Amino acid sequence: IQFHFGEHGNYSLWMENLNFSFNNCSLVTTTDPVNSNIPILVAFFVFVGLALMFAVGSRLSSFLSRTGVVRGLVLRINGSMEAERLINSELGSPRIDALVTDNILPSPASASRRLRSLDTFRGISLVIMVFVNYGGGRYWFFRHSSWNGLTVADLVFPWFVFIMGTSIALSINSMLRGGTSRSSLLMKVLWRSTQLFLIGVFIINPNYCLGPLSLDSLRIPGVLQRLAWSYLVVAGLDLLVARGHLDILTNDAWWSPALDILLYWPAWLCVLLLEIVWLCLTFLLPVPGCPTGYLGPGGIGDMGLHANCTGGAAAYIDRWLLGEKHIYQRPSSRVLYVTQMPYDPEGVLGSINSVLMAFLGLQAGKILLHYRDVPTNVISRFLIWGLFLGAISAILTECSTDRGFIPVNKNLWSLSYVTTLACFAFVLLVLVYYTIDVKKWWSGAPFYYPGMNSILVYVGHEVFEDYFPFSWRMANSQSHTEHLVQNVVATSLWVFISYILYRKKIFWKI
Repeated sequence: IQFHFGEHGNYSLWMENLNFSFNNCSLVTTTDPVNSNIPILVAFFVFVGLALMFAVGSRLSSFLSRTGVVRGLVLRINGSMEAERLINSELGSPRIDALVTDNILPSPASASRRLRSLDTFRGISLVIMVFVNYGGGRYWFFRHSSWNGLTVADLVFPWFVFIMGTSIALSINSMLRGGTSRSSLLMKVLWRSTQLFLIGVFIINPNYCLGPLSLDSLRIPGVLQRLAWSYLVVAGLDLLVARGHLDILTNDAWWSPALDILLYWPAWLCVLLLEIVWLCLTFLLPVPGCPTGYLGPGGIGDMGLHANCTGGAAAYIDRWLLGEKHIYQRPSSRVLYVTQMPYDPEGVLGSINSVLMAFLGLQAGKILLHYRDVPTNVISRFLIWGLFLGAISAILTECSTDRGFIPVNKNLWSLSYVTTLACFAFVLLVLVYYTIDVKKWWSGAPFYYPGMNSILVYVGHEVFEDYFPFSWRMANSQSHTEHLVQNVVATSLWVFISYILYRKKIFWKI
């Protein structure tokens, strides 16, 4: 029987027994279901209305400032460029002075400006990440996929890793041009990576409030830990090959169309070798009691034939290196596949592919550096990369959820997951870059503000998740409306906090 069940509906199954066999079955709706999409539609239109009001208000303030009536007041409110001069991004500083040729002295105004599109991209990823971490209104598409496939919740973390790589390329180029030595930059990279890792282990950890005894079951992998690893490897590779003086490079040679790749071939070689390691370990490493190369969820998946094989080689390596008690105990695969084995979506093997994701972001930064004078070249190359990575994903997945060679899987951080999300990232970055930095149609608000204080917002939302006003006891825990209101309010509060901190010139950098 095929039947569409709605939320909060009441249904009865009637079976007619003729000669000891059920020959007739029918489903009857005894209580009509509710339309669960209404709350999110209302929230969407509310935010669209607020955006329109903000746009109209900005136009009006611009008109009044041109007339000179309230010029002083408007300049005082909007004169926030000085704040940008004080900022050194916590994961790399994408400053526009890195995009100015060496034989031209940047003006004071350009020296204090940043690529707003990068901070906006980071802010978009962060705001969605905070929203889905708070629950996403309990909608299925704001929850992580149980195993293969993609939901909205699966998009944002790889995008954050991607834009981190882009920022690395611009910041390292800027500091090398400024005369900073590679050895001192390497020490900064090591220190930042260490700080991120320690914050992830001892602050952003479900056991951090249980005291010293929880060290026996302390989760070692995590989001910030993976960021730290990706930042360390990609920034280290870039320090080996980065060039501070790009203006001396020729653009007339036959190989100049591939300039942004060929100049950094040693780093590309290292990343390709890491990817070969991932492929070999994933598909060739023998796992006791499991098929070699198994990529399934275990549990009742695959007809229950491999119940204790969740994650295959990835889970086996984590249990061997970290110990079963030090990895995530409640994976998303439990929801659908009733898995009993612990599995960590930020584990060791998947961290190789997070390096690939950050390195593809680094490539976006190289494009911005080498083709800085012609935005059309930047946009076209972003689109070419997006098309290339999308084609790889189509081949690996056979354009399906489960039947491909390597399915898209956030839990495994599979190769197809990285190529698919990197494809999306290049296309989204084109849109943000074109509308903000090229045409200046959009300032990036409100996403720009959390993007400028990303580590503070991420750590803050994790630490204060269960405290008022970010959370409160609900009258009906089964209601999408109450969950959505709570999650939207909590996320909006962090956007507002980041705006206040921006206005006060308070930035948490590491």
